[in-house]
Amino acid sequence: MKIMGETSMNRVRLVLTGLAVAAALAASGCDPQPKSDSTATAPTPAASSAAPTSSAATVATSAPANDAATVKACADIKKDITDNATKIAKAEKIGPPAGHFAVSAQWAAGSVAILAHAIGANDAVTAASEKIQDEMMSLSDAYNKSADAKPSKKALEAAIKEFDTACSAA
Repeated sequence: MKIMGETSMNRVRLVLTGLAVAAALAASGCDPQPKSDSTATAPTPAASSAAPTSSAATVATSAPANDAATVKACADIKKDITDNATKIAKAEKIGPPAGHFAVSAQWAAGSVAILAHAIGANDAVTAASEKIQDEMMSLSDAYNKSADAKPSKKALEAAIKEFDTACSAA
């Protein structure tokens, strides 16, 4: 049996998460994509002998753009992780009976921020950031279920280490 406040909090959480996702999608459309730079500068080959040179130039110009996007994504996501940890600590100080809702909402908001900043990164960084996002949502769900929840953060810590490894390889 659900309590009236629990049902309304679930609705609030759903609406806030939906708004955060919509804002992230809207903001991601504002950033220029690295692809547009490589297609705009790629010359059309006049002869078949020029084709290998122009395709090599296209690869050379798109690789630094992708690396820059990945480096930016890594920096932004690392900042999101530390900012979220600070906000989680603040939300945990609220305590029962309603503090777990604030903690749950903050885990969800943090996961959406990470998802938004992963756009444009290379595949390894994107996959690692998705694992972090999944673990954050799992923690959000665990805190939402119980005011006394103290879920383990070991899976999140492992995902963050994997993310750090992917970023150092980029």
